[in-house]
Amino acid sequence: MAAESAPEPTRIVVTGASGRMSEELLAAAGDRADVQVVAAVARTPGSVTAEAAVGTHLDATLSDEASVDAVVDFTVPEATAEYAGTAAAHDVAFVTGTTGLEGHDADPLGALDEASGSVPVLHASNFSRGIAALRGAVREAAAALPGYDVEVTETHHNGKRDAPSGTALTLVEDVERERPDLTARQHGRAGEQPRDPGEIGLHARRAGDVTGEHEVLFAGNRETVSLSHAAGDRGVFAQGALDAAVALVDRDPGRYEFAELLQD
Repeated sequence: MAAESAPEPTRIVVTGASGRMSEELLAAAGDRADVQVVAAVARTPGSVTAEAAVGTHLDATLSDEASVDAVVDFTVPEATAEYAGTAAAHDVAFVTGTTGLEGHDADPLGALDEASGSVPVLHASNFSRGIAALRGAVREAAAALPGYDVEVTETHHNGKRDAPSGTALTLVEDVERERPDLTARQHGRAGEQPRDPGEIGLHARRAGDVTGEHEVLFAGNRETVSLSHAAGDRGVFAQGALDAAVALVDRDPGRYEFAELLQD
C-alpha cells in the first residue's frame, strides 16, 4: 500500500515583517512543515531577514504570488484596515493580532467586518493557548462570584504602544459579559478615590523586556481569587497565530474566534 503524501503546507504572507512579532512569525514558520511563508511585506524591506521575497505593498505582493492561502498581520490599526480589504479583494483569509483597533479613525474593526463578508477573518488580541484557557476560567469565575470586586493588571515591555493591552481589554470584556452590574472602567487610581461598586479596576505597567503578564483579581466575602498568565517569549504568540492561519483556511467567510478554532 502506497504511503499517503503529506498535506500541502498553508501558504502565507506575513505583513509588518520588520516588527518584533512578525520576526518571531518568520522564525517559527521556518521550523514548521505545515506552513510556508511565500512572501513578506515591510515598510523597510532591507531590514528583514527572510528566505521569501519581501515587498512594500501587500496588493502587489498578492498579485505577484500565484497562490496564497492567508495573510498574517501584526502591524498598526491603519495598516490592518487597509490589509483586511486587500486580502478580501484577493480572496485570501486574514489573520491579525494588531491591537488598539477600538475607536481608531481608520475604523479597522469595520474593515474586518467588511472583509469577513468575502473571506474568513480572525482578529485576536492574544494568540496564546494559555490565554484562551484563562479567558474561559475568568468567565466562569465572574459568573460564580457575583458582587466581588474585580481588578485587572497587565505588565509589558517598555516599548509597547497601547495601554491597557488588547488582552487586558478582552479580559475585561469577558468579565463584563458575566457581570452586567460592572458598568465603569477605572484606569488606575490617584488621591482620594474610594472604590465604586460598579467599576472594574484596570492597571497597565511598562517595564524592561517583559513579554506579557496578565492577572484578574476577584475579591469579596473575605476571600480573593487570582487568575493569571505569563508568557515566556513571543514565540508563544507566533505559534498560535500560525495555528490560526492553518485552521482558518478553507473556512466559510465570516468572523472567527481563536478559541473556537482550537476546539476543532
